[in-house]
This record gives sequence, C-alpha cells and structure tokens, in this order.
Amino acid sequence: MSDNLKNKPLYITNFGEAFCGDSLKLLEQVPDNSIDLVITSPPFALQRKKEYGNVNQDEYVDWLFQFAEPIRRILKDSGSFIIDLGGAYQKGKPIRSLYNFKVLIKFCEQGKFYLAEEFFWFNPAKLPSPIEWVNKRKIRVKDSVNTVWWFSKSTFPKTSLNDILIPYSKRMEKLLENHEKFYKAKKRPSGHDISYNFSKNNDGAIPSNLLQISNTDSNSKYLRFCNFFNIKPHPARFPVKLPEFFIKFLTEPDDIVLDIFAGSNTTGEAAEKNKRKWISFENDITYCSSSAFRFIDNVSDNEMKELYNNLLNLNNIPIRIPQTEQILLAI
Repeated sequence: MSDNLKNKPLYITNFGEAFCGDSLKLLEQVPDNSIDLVITSPPFALQRKKEYGNVNQDEYVDWLFQFAEPIRRILKDSGSFIIDLGGAYQKGKPIRSLYNFKVLIKFCEQGKFYLAEEFFWFNPAKLPSPIEWVNKRKIRVKDSVNTVWWFSKSTFPKTSLNDILIPYSKRMEKLLENHEKFYKAKKRPSGHDISYNFSKNNDGAIPSNLLQISNTDSNSKYLRFCNFFNIKPHPARFPVKLPEFFIKFLTEPDDIVLDIFAGSNTTGEAAEKNKRKWISFENDITYCSSSAFRFIDNVSDNEMKELYNNLLNLNNIPIRIPQTEQILLAI
C-alpha cells in the first residue's frame, strides 16, 4: 500500500500501515482514485483549546476545507468520505455554533462532494457539556449527539446494506411468524402501499441513521497498556463500533480505508478486525506509537515496552511480535 508514499510507515500489521506526519503532505503522495473509504474524526472547533490540537471556530471551516480536494482526488468514483463532527457553542453565549453545518455546505457546494446521507451518533454516556449552560445555570440540556456526514464522490457510491442489518424487534419476529394476525396488505392513508412482501424475512432489519453507540471504553488493550506504561492516551477517541459500521456498510474485504486524523487509530483497529486494508495518518509521534498497542497480542511487558520505545524513538529496528502473525516495523 505504501509503495507510492515517500514516507515509510511507522509500523505495519497484517492489513495496515500507520504513518506519522502531516496529513496534507502525506495526502499528496497518495495516488489518484486509489482509496475506497476515508473516515475520520478531526479535532473539533471547540472554544477551549485541546492538547490534541483544535482550530478556532472562526478559522475551522477554511482549515478543514484544505482537505476536500486531496480527499476527493484520492477517492475512487465508488468511494465515500465519512466525517464525524461534534457540536459546539459560541463563545460566552448559550447558542450553538453552525460550524459543522458550514462544513457540510462548503464541502458540497465548493468541494464537489455529494451528501449521500446524514447520520447522527448518539452517545448516551457523554458527559454534560458545556458545564456553564448545562450544570451551573441549567438552561440547556446535555448535548449527546454528533453529526456524521456521509459524503460521496459520485451519486451512487458502493454500499453493502446486508452487512449492517440489525436484529429484528420482538414484535417483528412475531409478525414474521404470522403476518395475517398483525396487518393487512393495503394502501395506508400516508400513501405507503404495504404489500405482503413486508413480512418477508430478510435476516435482519435495516438500521436507521441514528447510531446509538456508547463511548465507555475503560479497559481496552490500548488503555491497559497506556496505563501500564504511564502513557497519556489520546483524549478524544471514538468507539470502534462507529468506524466499524461504516467500514462494513461502504467497503468489502481488501478495500482500502484511510483515516487522516488517526489519533489512537481506532479506525485501523476496526478495519483490521474486518479484513480491510487500512492506512492511518497521525502527526503526533506519541499517539501514533502508542496506537500500536491495539494490534499486539501475546507479548511480555518488556517486549511491549521495547517495541513502544523503538517506535517512539524512530529506531530502524524490525520487530516480530511473538506468537502472532503480525510484524510491526519501527522505522
């Protein structure tokens, strides 16, 4: 995968390669029409400065738009671009920022993307924010939903709905057993023509565009090793199930998935799990090095520490992980 990139990956796995460097510069090296899915969660346009590097709201839309043309260039015509954006308030006011909607409009009107569909990630475990308006003054409710824009390069991007079906409800299971007991085929007042095909068993229900996924990871392999070695984990990780949903929906095995703001490389883990090739870009060497913890099994603490130090110090030492098929290479 990295044959066309001048930079060498920091580490490689069975299916992926992690690069440490500036995303815009690395994108320049990716061939045209070569990527099936770009999925990422960039630093949000928050008022409070975060350690992982977020941009001021007034500058954010233009900053993010720098990535529109290079992403569109590298996507296949059948490819998709998923971007997760958290909401924000305007500085000192209990009114919302429109930055995430401005991103949507600008990427479509000027960046020549199509909005295939909008999704909303509902995180029931999200802490109340902002504290000033929710906890102290109690004039706003808890913000628990992120906007997730599904952009496409063409009007008919690749999809695989059968791979993201969800279990039927108990009521639907009963309907499938005896549909005549629950409904009659006829045209409804709404104009929907409900036929007996409605009772066909399709091995699962079609999910909605509201994705309820709790972000409650507290004991993953990545966090355990970060805690063990006293390494500060990336503070803004999304749950594996979020990128996994879109990877299953919009790609097939051996397709290439790219995350341009990888952080702790949750996208890479989801892609590896589902046998998709993946590439990750992350500018911070500490975050990039510790993200390797997600892909390592059956090694001693000393071996893990040696691996991490080699990655962190950019030593040119190839490392084979014992009792696994994975080889990670510290460049």
